[in-house]
Amino acid sequence: MSALAHTSTHAARTNLIGLDGAGFADLVAGWGGKAFRAKQLQRWVHQRGVADFDAMTDLARDFRTRLAAECEVHAPGVTLHHRSRDGTRKWLFDVGAGNAVETVFIPEDDRGTLCVSSQAGCTVACPFCSTGHQGFNRNLRTDEIIGQLWWARHAILADGDNGRLGEAVPVDGRVISNVVMMGMGEPLLNYSALLPALRLMLDDNAYGLSRRRVTVSTSGVVPMMDRLGRDCPVALAVSLHAPNDALRDRLVPLNKKYPLRELLDACLRYLEHAPRDFITFEYVMLDGVNDTDEHAEQLIGIARQVPCKLNLIPFNPFKESGLRRSSPARVRLFAQRLMDAGIVTTVRKTRGDDIDAACGQLAGDIRDRTRLTERAAQRAIPIVVEARA
Repeated sequence: MSALAHTSTHAARTNLIGLDGAGFADLVAGWGGKAFRAKQLQRWVHQRGVADFDAMTDLARDFRTRLAAECEVHAPGVTLHHRSRDGTRKWLFDVGAGNAVETVFIPEDDRGTLCVSSQAGCTVACPFCSTGHQGFNRNLRTDEIIGQLWWARHAILADGDNGRLGEAVPVDGRVISNVVMMGMGEPLLNYSALLPALRLMLDDNAYGLSRRRVTVSTSGVVPMMDRLGRDCPVALAVSLHAPNDALRDRLVPLNKKYPLRELLDACLRYLEHAPRDFITFEYVMLDGVNDTDEHAEQLIGIARQVPCKLNLIPFNPFKESGLRRSSPARVRLFAQRLMDAGIVTTVRKTRGDDIDAACGQLAGDIRDRTRLTERAAQRAIPIVVEARA
């Protein structure tokens, strides 16, 4: 049985995809096995993507028999797979009870980046994000988070290409060199499932990624930023999107609980543990909302407090938002103003927008269980668009 053809038939079995190194060790030790068996098993599951225990030929037959009786290797099923003109790929994973999450692979000349979801929907409800308009359904389990990486890696290998328009897969199979927790959901609000998933990504017996190549994106959950810095420091991206509290309260509602001063202090604390010496601040460019010269000056003030890189993101419009993308000329002038002040600034290239895989577009064909749109209309919280000559 191929890894990609495997389906689950025994819900009570232990799903090995959701175990980190400690979990594999505990499982094998509980059966009276030796530590090296746990590492062998982990490599079969994650490095080779094997779901058939009979194919794990260097494991003892009685051990494989017990695995088959009590365990499984099961990733969420894929209901849709789209491929963009630019090589970007998007999978829609069924996580049960009418919920689905999306995962995006972005191939580039020097890397392959997988954007992974952590929740079905999102609680933060930023008005410029289509996922936020979906509402929140539930947190994903560790096996559902890491299962996106497991599936994508081996699906790309099975296709015989790495998304770079016909180029061969590298011999070592490292088609995914970077993972960003920037898909659906706020990762730090699902911390108990996120942490073992991150540890698997870093584990040399699993995916062996560098801490610098695994990024967690957060809207600013300050206490959990501190925990991540202690438990498993990886690269950190902060969804900033506004340079002052009044505007950020509207664009990133979590700011009402953790305002900018607390967020910036948390960033400085995180840098004491981080694998990089800067925080990435993400900033979606909204016409007449957060893209004026005054906003740029306020952003420069923030950048002088926290070592950072600014990532300006062209807004990907959707009709429910009522917002517009800043013009290319305005984005260029805004970026130049930051760079003239000595701030490292990049403008994210829009990828996969023809398959709704671009930043802020992840929503899928999912029912809005929380009726978020109706509640927002009742609250009538405005996003003020400033006129500009």
